[in-house]
Amino acid sequence: MSSTTRHRPPRAGSIAARLGQSRVANRLEGEVRVTAADLVDCVAEAKLKVAAVRYKVEGEVRNKAEKLKNRVSEARSKLGDEARFIKSWIDDPLRTGSVTPSSPALARRMASYVDPEQPGPVIEIGPGTGPVTEALIERGVDEGRLILVEYSPEFCELLRRRFPRATVVQGDAYALSTTLAGHLGEKAIALVSSLPLFNRPPPARSALAKEAFPLLADGAPFIQFTYSVISPIPRKGSGLKAFVSDWVLRNIPPARVWVYREAS
Repeated sequence: MSSTTRHRPPRAGSIAARLGQSRVANRLEGEVRVTAADLVDCVAEAKLKVAAVRYKVEGEVRNKAEKLKNRVSEARSKLGDEARFIKSWIDDPLRTGSVTPSSPALARRMASYVDPEQPGPVIEIGPGTGPVTEALIERGVDEGRLILVEYSPEFCELLRRRFPRATVVQGDAYALSTTLAGHLGEKAIALVSSLPLFNRPPPARSALAKEAFPLLADGAPFIQFTYSVISPIPRKGSGLKAFVSDWVLRNIPPARVWVYREAS
């Protein structure tokens, strides 16, 4: 019986089969790695975008919250100042003269007649809660040059907190030389007054000006606002020359500023 030779197909575990499977597996594995790396990069990029958007949104929220906080604080401070004025007016209307502090527009107009480049102190009488004081500082007058004469102990305490470098003197502005004794080392370059002068008789107003000008340098202004249409300091026989501004309508009630200087 003759023997026959059978040709058997290569087994699955043969070297050729293993090599073929290895190439496919390696290619698939490589593609999977690339795809996975791309996916990781996309996820990381998405996370960065989300973080950037969140940071931007949180920043905008913080800024808006801070602005709102500042507005609330300013409104609270303004309401507090108005409440203090009302209380002071109720306690002594002849000294306070107004139920509201001067508006920023009026305060800036008064401060505009002070030359900050001229060296020397600036006297402010009747500063109240300090709106004109703030305007003087914004104008360029160093806070340390300001001498604030205020009659109300409550307002003095408030002024010391708000303007710690200014000299706050509690006393009567109608006895100015006595009140400022020991506080004025040299003649002032300006005197700014928010006193309700029309609450005093004409002789008292004239006496205030006569007492004030010896404390001022030559040519220095005495600056006074008023709600009236006439000069708060009597002009006749005063020896003063005067300038009056137009009406500051952004004040309640509208007011004008008078600037007095000694006639040369």
